[in-house]
Amino acid sequence: MKLATYTADGRTQTGIVVGDSIVATGIDGTMIDLIRDWDRHKPALEAKATAGGSVPLASVKLEAPIQRPGKIWAIGLNYADHIAESKMETPQRQVWFTKAQTSVNGPFDDIEIARGTMTNDYEVELVAIVGKGGKHVAAADAPAALFGYCVGNDVTERLWQHAGPQWSLGKSFDTHAPMGPWIVTADEVADPHALDLRCFVNGEKRQESNTCHLVFDIWQQVEHLSTAMTLEPGDCIFTGTPGGVGAAMDPRQFLKAGDVVRCEIDGLGHIEATMIAEG
Repeated sequence: MKLATYTADGRTQTGIVVGDSIVATGIDGTMIDLIRDWDRHKPALEAKATAGGSVPLASVKLEAPIQRPGKIWAIGLNYADHIAESKMETPQRQVWFTKAQTSVNGPFDDIEIARGTMTNDYEVELVAIVGKGGKHVAAADAPAALFGYCVGNDVTERLWQHAGPQWSLGKSFDTHAPMGPWIVTADEVADPHALDLRCFVNGEKRQESNTCHLVFDIWQQVEHLSTAMTLEPGDCIFTGTPGGVGAAMDPRQFLKAGDVVRCEIDGLGHIEATMIAEG
């Protein structure tokens, strides 16, 4: 099932995407509320998806599927080609940073280049959405802890990222965590470690890889994070980006106002944004 958060006629709600249409779930609350009570809601939503009552997808505004995740964690240096272009060694332990809630952005909303910054970069990523979650989740049990997957762009301000030993500030500018366009539930993703992903800037392909090349796979990521904290419904995990980022090009190619960035993952859809100067 494809589940979206969307706005129509001034109301933001959750919906089921069916082809080129969307059906309101009719469930009060946010996507996190739906995920938290998924086992109870699922049968009725499956029936609703086939019962009609949909509106054209083009007539609504798609929002970030989860607008205020409790936690957003992102792993760094998790594809061999990106490690090589970064001129760093393969980490022996997972390297994690956070992105602020306020960096969340809709799948087709503009991305701001903040005042005084000039080294904005793109990073296409598979985003895993926590479902049941839990604490001390073993890698073997991790698939059952996740709800679904979507496309993400870990937009990064490189000077701020490397201004100190912690990366989170450079990763947390407003609008710098676009996600969507919807969540594809885990039961419809045969293997999250076999997905092609790509990023384009103004139509030029910059990144292309497959999630089979993750250094630390998604199950290992869930195990590692849940050792430290309880993973809760709606938490978002950015699983890493492949090589091809602008900072590694010669000469380096950072994003500027007017650039259009498209991130896509086979089977999950795409997100696309125009870069704009902060107002």
